[in-house]
Amino acid sequence: MLQPLHSLLLASAVLLCNTPYDKHGGSDTKSPLMVKADAVKGTPAGSVALKAFQRTADGGWTQITTGVTDGAGEVHELITEQQFPAGVYRVDFDTKTYWKNEGSAPFHEVADVVFEAHAEGHRHYTLALLLSPYSYTTTAVAVDAHQ
Repeated sequence: MLQPLHSLLLASAVLLCNTPYDKHGGSDTKSPLMVKADAVKGTPAGSVALKAFQRTADGGWTQITTGVTDGAGEVHELITEQQFPAGVYRVDFDTKTYWKNEGSAPFHEVADVVFEAHAEGHRHYTLALLLSPYSYTTTAVAVDAHQ
């Protein structure tokens, strides 16, 4: 029973990351971080609030930006190049509010993604999040910023 569900989640996440930018919100060549959210119900997860944080030298977190996914489940121009130096970042998605608004009782309060940016040189990142009321999965696409 779980194997088909895992396969469906993985396939959906791959398709979500491979969606052409121009199909929804246009290219994000100027923004180093873009977010896409989708729900297993087969539609983009619009109106998902998120907060992005950068790890501080003492191991704490400083909030650097906020956003809300649009009708296509995306947030563009979330942050500028100057606000996104090398370091460790966390993006928190308010999944509880999203699922409550959809009429479901979710398990998770927040889906969080923690990652190190620019460890292999300057990159642009697309974070994809696939949501269900009781689970979530993420994947990321990192591309050379100079391509």
